[in-house]
Amino acid sequence: MDVITSNLDVFGNGLLVSLEISGTTFVVAGLLGLVLAVFRISPVAPLRLFARGYVSAVRSVPLLVLLTLFVFGLPEVGLVYSLFWTVVTAMSLYWAAFFCETMRSGARAVPLGQIEAGRALGFTFGQVVRLIIVPQALRSIIQPLASLLIAVMLNSSLAAAVGVTQELTGQTQLLDQQYAQPLITFGAAAACYVAFTLGIGRLAALMERRLVVLR
Repeated sequence: MDVITSNLDVFGNGLLVSLEISGTTFVVAGLLGLVLAVFRISPVAPLRLFARGYVSAVRSVPLLVLLTLFVFGLPEVGLVYSLFWTVVTAMSLYWAAFFCETMRSGARAVPLGQIEAGRALGFTFGQVVRLIIVPQALRSIIQPLASLLIAVMLNSSLAAAVGVTQELTGQTQLLDQQYAQPLITFGAAAACYVAFTLGIGRLAALMERRLVVLR
């Protein structure tokens, strides 16, 4: 256990970087996913076709392949960014497809009568989405969004495979190379991931119960 107690700062810093990657990705992917979801239910056919094609294409590519393409492929065409933002961009574009489908399922749960009532009152499509669909859809997808956040966090460990050694898994690999005690080092990393996922699940459950009361 000396490996853990003497390197608490290493695990802490690694977890912090993982949270930064995950949090930034979650926000950016959520915004992109919301736009794609609006496209999916838009009355404009080209927008629906674009969103459908994007979702189908991106979900057919493994995340690690996309990360490798961005990290090692973009510099070859002259697009050079910091490693952090390159990873976040690739992950955001990937997870946006999953956010899109989650949000679209929430939109489909909104009663059609309310949407028709909004149109009868003269609301534009944008107003129907903003005032009727989105507020109710978000209430019904709290748990799916929590699951997506957990998936984003766990898959942020793939960043270590493309050179982001500062995040939790990357730091754990470096410690294992130094101490050669994989059971202890990776066990501690696993405990950090478990604590995070349990915390997110608990928070989502509390939010869901509160929103049920507010309905």
